[in-house]
Amino acid sequence: MSPSRILVTGAAGFIGSHTVDELLASGLDVTGIDDLSTGRMANLSQALSHPRFSFVRGDVTEPGKVEGLCERFRPGAIIHLAGLVSVTRAQSEPDLNFRLNLLATHLVAEAARKHGVRRLVFASSAAVYGDQAELPIREEAPVSPVGMYGTAKLASEKLLLGYAASYDFEAVCLRYFNVFGPRQDPASPYSGVISIFADRLSAKLPVTVYGDGSQTRDFVSVRDLARANRLAATAPSIPGGGAVCNVCTGKRRAIAELTEILRGFFPRSPYAQFAESRPGEILHSCGDPDRAEEVLGFRAGVDLEEGLRELVTYVADSTPRASA
Repeated sequence: MSPSRILVTGAAGFIGSHTVDELLASGLDVTGIDDLSTGRMANLSQALSHPRFSFVRGDVTEPGKVEGLCERFRPGAIIHLAGLVSVTRAQSEPDLNFRLNLLATHLVAEAARKHGVRRLVFASSAAVYGDQAELPIREEAPVSPVGMYGTAKLASEKLLLGYAASYDFEAVCLRYFNVFGPRQDPASPYSGVISIFADRLSAKLPVTVYGDGSQTRDFVSVRDLARANRLAATAPSIPGGGAVCNVCTGKRRAIAELTEILRGFFPRSPYAQFAESRPGEILHSCGDPDRAEEVLGFRAGVDLEEGLRELVTYVADSTPRASA
């Protein structure tokens, strides 16, 4: 049975707010929690006026916080998006990484177990794969995370799949590839390359490409990703009670190609500047999308050009205009 009530952690973030909008548009009741350390209330401007949405400001690592929400709201599913998104801070502050990623996931899983939540959807990452020689990357590929961020994501996956095997609920771990779209903060040093490039080009500033631009990524629109989150939470059943699925397009696009597409949206924008490759950077990344389609009925539908057009429109609408 599909749940009618869903709890979203990290609801005011880039991905969380789009997920909330997607759930509400599908007729579901949604409660969101966010401590607003990186999330923004402006991201929830549409949702806050919706009669089926409620918001709680709070920290999911606070003892009893998520349990209290489960007791009051009685969600059928939890989409757990809260966590430390900074790869750099996860590496330099391992205690913080443990608390915001591993401990938070454990507390959410315990709340789900104790209060009869049917399913838990977890925001994992392609970072668990590390540098893979064989593309596209399938979920069965050997995992080899580089650094503490990917390690925490992988450990959280194992924890949730263990819960699903031991207790009466299902777990879906979604390995996000390179997500982009409106509401991604370009001012953040941890933001994706697309939002940073779009922000600079809109200001007629050059972008910096590290290496020769031939490195490739699998870029997936946040609109598609929000739909994947919804399908993971509402699919009739999960085979075996636990699943790991890539959220990707299965298509590789070069950074140099991406730059030229973006420049086409900004007339008279400067050409890219090239700098030396950064040590340890993965050259090529692309996921296999087939399992997500088999298990969840999900396949990405927003192509790169369409997604970039949406982002550029958002950037233009968000840019302050000088008064006459």
